[in-house]
Amino acid sequence: MSINLNINIQKTAVVVIDLQKGISSMPTEPYSPAVVIENSVKIISAARKNNMPVFLVHVTPSPDMKDALHPVAESSFIRSGLNPGWSEFVPELNIQPNDFLITKHQWGAFYGTELDLQLRRRGMDTIILCGISTNFGVESTARDAFELGYNQIFVEDAMSARSKEEHAYPVKYIFPRLGLIRSTKEVLDAL
Repeated sequence: MSINLNINIQKTAVVVIDLQKGISSMPTEPYSPAVVIENSVKIISAARKNNMPVFLVHVTPSPDMKDALHPVAESSFIRSGLNPGWSEFVPELNIQPNDFLITKHQWGAFYGTELDLQLRRRGMDTIILCGISTNFGVESTARDAFELGYNQIFVEDAMSARSKEEHAYPVKYIFPRLGLIRSTKEVLDAL
């Protein structure tokens, strides 16, 4: 049983990881990309109604792949990132003029981007995290956010991974040490 969730909308931002055409076209578990996108859009819509900052993060390699993920272990993944449209955000996110678009070249959304700077300039101390993949982009971002001092809320049914086990491990063992784990409904009820 989880404790009631209190969200200070003046100090909380939504950070959405890698809901882009290339990544969302891959199969995920325990939730399909369509479910992750649908739940993330619900969170984003509620945040926008409350004038909360929304950060949409996507990953793409540079053309020479010098600043991308490890070229040997992830070579087919990196090459797919060079396909036209691969890194474009899914249209369901309905990008708005006030949204912040962050491009990263590795798993985490903080290193080498302006995410931390833009959050701090707006006085944010808490982030609501969702996206694909639970154990890569979301977890890497969460670990960095924890080290930078952010409070975190993980929307468990608005994230997914390549397998149930890859999703379950960070949800069970990592995220409880870094923040609160809640469902889309619980977050929406708190907003």
